[in-house]
Amino acid sequence: MRHRSVDLSLSKVARIIGLLYLAIIISGIFAEFFVRQSLFVAADAGATAQNIIASEGLFRLGIAADIIMISCDVALALLFYILLKPVNKSLSLLAAFFRLTQAAVLAVNLSNLFIVLQLLSGLDYLTGFSSIQLHAAVMLSIKAHATGYSVGLIFFGIHCAILAYLLYRSDFIPRILGVLIGIAALGYLIDSFAQILVTNYANYQNIFTLVVFLPAFVGELSLCLWLLVKGVKVSEERSTI
Repeated sequence: MRHRSVDLSLSKVARIIGLLYLAIIISGIFAEFFVRQSLFVAADAGATAQNIIASEGLFRLGIAADIIMISCDVALALLFYILLKPVNKSLSLLAAFFRLTQAAVLAVNLSNLFIVLQLLSGLDYLTGFSSIQLHAAVMLSIKAHATGYSVGLIFFGIHCAILAYLLYRSDFIPRILGVLIGIAALGYLIDSFAQILVTNYANYQNIFTLVVFLPAFVGELSLCLWLLVKGVKVSEERSTI
């Protein structure tokens, strides 16, 4: 009975992970692609500022979606540790630390978006700045947020690399999921380091975005759906570890 209760417990953990991962995917895609991509104009600070002013509610909704995503990430750090510590306790803990570090970086990085709202608030202490200066500061904060996001994804990429190894070595999750997450990890790391090391990164941004988004979407969605629908089946031998 003890072995069976452990098995059922890990199966529930797996399904909770799948549910939280789905929330992360939905909130992350909404914030990045439906909010920021629709409001930000890369080469036009004035247009970007006007878009945000005209759709402030949507902009704030994007920040709220990011907070939901980060909160789910914190929970997943613990739940993945619980699920995968029978494979390797030390590596599972290390993966959790890297995911928590990513969450901390992204949470602090949200301050850049709140600065955008402050700059466009029209408060009295901003009257000393011209519209051009304010719009330039808005664009600077947006660029800083994008850079901070990339730094956070470096830690997430390392987390995914460790996670991929643990998934591959487990005997209760299909190995192909470990391979897919490993490819996603490589994409995250390539893109993030490219932004740091490639001076004309903007010229290749669409290519790098494709390198990251497609493998990450396929790998993480596949893992999410598998855990949500199938759960895991842990052998008695594993359950006693």
